[in-house]
Amino acid sequence: MGKVSILIYITVAVLILFLISYSPSKPSNHRHRRLKLRSNFTFSHQVRPHHDPVPFDPIVADLELRREDRQWERQYMEHAHPELVQHESDSAPGAESQPEWEDFADAEDYLNDEERFNVTNRLVVLFPRIDVDPADGFVTEHELTQWNLQQAEREVMHRTQREMDVHDKNKDGFVSFAEYEPPSWVLNADNTSFGYDMGWWKEEHFNASDADGDGLLNITEFNDFLHPADTKNPKLLRWLCKEELRERDTDKDGKVNFKEFFHGLFDMVRNYDEEGHNSSHQFDDSMEAPAKKLFAQLDKDGDGYLSDVELLPVIGKLHPSESYYAKQQADYIISQADGDKDGRLTLAEMIDNPYVFYSAIFNDDEDEDDYEYHDEFR
Repeated sequence: MGKVSILIYITVAVLILFLISYSPSKPSNHRHRRLKLRSNFTFSHQVRPHHDPVPFDPIVADLELRREDRQWERQYMEHAHPELVQHESDSAPGAESQPEWEDFADAEDYLNDEERFNVTNRLVVLFPRIDVDPADGFVTEHELTQWNLQQAEREVMHRTQREMDVHDKNKDGFVSFAEYEPPSWVLNADNTSFGYDMGWWKEEHFNASDADGDGLLNITEFNDFLHPADTKNPKLLRWLCKEELRERDTDKDGKVNFKEFFHGLFDMVRNYDEEGHNSSHQFDDSMEAPAKKLFAQLDKDGDGYLSDVELLPVIGKLHPSESYYAKQQADYIISQADGDKDGRLTLAEMIDNPYVFYSAIFNDDEDEDDYEYHDEFR
């Protein structure tokens, strides 16, 4: 059965490619859109950075991660071993470091060489890898969400492994709290800086991430430590609730009253439910009634305040996981490429709208604007 499905895919794909190649209809304007590798890495990140969409194509993801690794290595040396960087600079005064985008100029040339990287051919190859549940010739929202999630988890784990290689000083495959060093922006910050007072890099956070309680973090636990929004560890979820309460508790009484809930937390929950994840909504009297209803639902003991435990039912909305963003990305792609509006994608629809899938990494030379689909659902 599997061989038959593959044969059908190949036959349909060849037929579609043939029809596209010889169709007298509208000419292709794809090649004026140059693919460019993104460069978003920085050590000066916030605890909850802006969430960029992941590359749809694993080849593009690999190229971007290779570039990011180079940037990370360069900046890590500047932060962790500035004396070595200075010595290297002093020993070669005439030498200047090349701009990082030149490091992978060849990679961008590769992406824009239709003989070596043909977007249509890539979609033909990727389609059966996405259309798996079931393999019926259509890509559904669920299948595309799962694909996006797989790519996101792969990127996240790559970065986690990179960090673990640095912090695992004795190379035993685990990170102890003594081995862990907070990011430089924490070390250089005062006690009022965002993230410092919250305890994101303190021992309580480390211990909550230690699911088996052995005093060490394995790769899974360390990944949860760096990305608590994606954890299933009850201890870490409870810690996340405590930190959320600490941040929102403006009068410092150890709990959240309705005013503190309404001006912040409720807006985040509402935006999550509306799938806009946009904190620009204005508060007005019309929102107070639904806010009071939700507050009452969460306030299990009816004391008029929310404890950290009472925040548990909505912590996933306050800190959206990769699954949330993967679904957002899938919804946007389908809304743009679904020609017959049946809520799913055929191979022909994907081929007819290739840059919906690659829009995070190309710009249009005609109007010099970047086409980044995450702007649509930021």
